[in-house]
Amino acid sequence: MDNSRYKAQRFPSVRRFFRWFLPGLGVKRWLLLALTGMTVLSVGIAILLLDLYRNESSNQALLTFLSNASLRILPNWMRIATFGLLGISMIGIGIWELNRSLMRPYMKPGSHVVDRLANYRRRERGPRIVTLGGGHGLATLLRGLKNHTHNLTAVVTVADDGGSSGRLRESFGILPPGDFRNCLAALSNDEALLTQLFQYRFSGEQGLGGHSFGNLFISALSDITGSFEEAVSESGRVLSVHGRVLPSTLHNVRLVADVNLPNVSTEVRVGGESHIPEFNGQVRRVWLEPNDAPAFPPVIQALLKSDMIVIGPGSLYTSLLPNLLVHDVMAALQASPALKVFVCNIATQKGETQSYSCNDHVRAIEGYVGDNLFDIVLCNDNYNPSLAQPNEWVRADEKSRTDFRLYTADFVDYENPWRHHSMTLAQVLMDLYYERTGPLGE
Repeated sequence: MDNSRYKAQRFPSVRRFFRWFLPGLGVKRWLLLALTGMTVLSVGIAILLLDLYRNESSNQALLTFLSNASLRILPNWMRIATFGLLGISMIGIGIWELNRSLMRPYMKPGSHVVDRLANYRRRERGPRIVTLGGGHGLATLLRGLKNHTHNLTAVVTVADDGGSSGRLRESFGILPPGDFRNCLAALSNDEALLTQLFQYRFSGEQGLGGHSFGNLFISALSDITGSFEEAVSESGRVLSVHGRVLPSTLHNVRLVADVNLPNVSTEVRVGGESHIPEFNGQVRRVWLEPNDAPAFPPVIQALLKSDMIVIGPGSLYTSLLPNLLVHDVMAALQASPALKVFVCNIATQKGETQSYSCNDHVRAIEGYVGDNLFDIVLCNDNYNPSLAQPNEWVRADEKSRTDFRLYTADFVDYENPWRHHSMTLAQVLMDLYYERTGPLGE
């Protein structure tokens, strides 16, 4: 066996160290400058120390050598100051430029290392937040919260059975990937070309028609890794995601509802999350089949360790409640000491919450999880008729305003008036959290 190859395999750390000296990395020059600065500073310190003890004969020869070798025409104090300032400047420039060289591949044009590092550390120390929901509402929330903390866990319903997710679920027996894809895209640090690709939906009616690239990507990774949760985790790495997206359960559950239809005296039982809104009736109750599906263990751990839990926004009966109907999730939610916040939808939803007020939303959820679960209830108070029809707004009615937990603000995204403005919603949540817990969350 070749001896050099054997040494490289035996001492990989040594080999990696010497790779720093490869040409073209832009590292050696600044490292050399910093080391030279340290040498110059050391000479200045040596002159200072020897000058203090120049009466000692043992040091006189060295002092004479350094004095003759360094700016002889200047007095000693000026030599010391010159060496000190020059050494500190060289060290500072060397370290600064070395950091810039190391960080350049990860920096956006026009951004600064200090700002990037400060923002990263601030988010790294941010509160542990767990969000529960599904659909576009949860993605909207995550898009805002990622600017405040990296310690995010999104718990997503697995009851989706419509569209591309439903077809993949039926064909391959995997959990529906659609909501996971939306959350990963929202959490991505760079929602540019790669994220747009992840969200790209193929056109046409046959074959790939209707499928999104992200759904197919997660499905393929599930087959390769043999694990849906591992596929979601790997997808997060591809998109440079800080945070986790977890299924509420790994079991193949089905959402079922009893619905009252207009002009029909008896209730109709509807099976399937995607079919419930199609009946355009009043939902009386919902449940999961099977109703004893265990929760995904990391979800329980995240809920019990969290600082704040946010439920909503999202479709009340088909996105929010399917998570809470997993009994272990509900028990952990009730036991968690975290600040619990409910975010009410901006607009009502046809087939689920027609004419619902904020109070109706709260009572519907607490009918399943128990009274007084939430510490804060957020509701929009901008009902501008130029943005939406008066009967489409979810309003904070008189019953809602008697609830001491209610907090209202203008949450409307003016480009999509039926949705929350992600940055406004996230900022209000963080302000309320720090108001309750202190600026450091203590």
